Amino acid sequence: MTPNRQKNRPHLWYENKAEEAAAFYASIFKNSKVGDSTRYGEAGARVSGMPKGSVMTVEFEIEGQRFIALNGGPQFKFNPSASFLVACDTKEEVDAVWGKLSEGGMALMELGGYPFSEKYGWMQDR
Repeated sequence: MTPNRQKNRPHLWYENKAEEAAAFYASIFKNSKVGDSTRYGEAGARVSGMPKGSVMTVEFEIEGQRFIALNGGPQFKFNPSASFLVACDTKEEVDAVWGKLSEGGMALMELGGYPFSEKYGWMQDR
């Protein structure tokens, strides 16, 4: 395996908002960027029901963790069964990230102190 190759790259399934999601996350986290995208060809469009030439995947990176956002159609919806933990260096950073992610989202555990952490929260973002 090459040194920069990530063994596990999460794919996030969106109905049709992969570009918007990648830009949203890149705007929140330091050391983030939006990478390459791919488009549906004729065969992929036929199988998926997505328009030919529309964006299929968007790569993005947050603090060295690479992700792929997929415009896959309405078959699957996000739910809290899979989560990503964001570790922050300061309480101020926690507040800033929480504030941005919570806009249009829903807290599953309010940001606050818990026996296992002095500042923790769990949310489903938009």
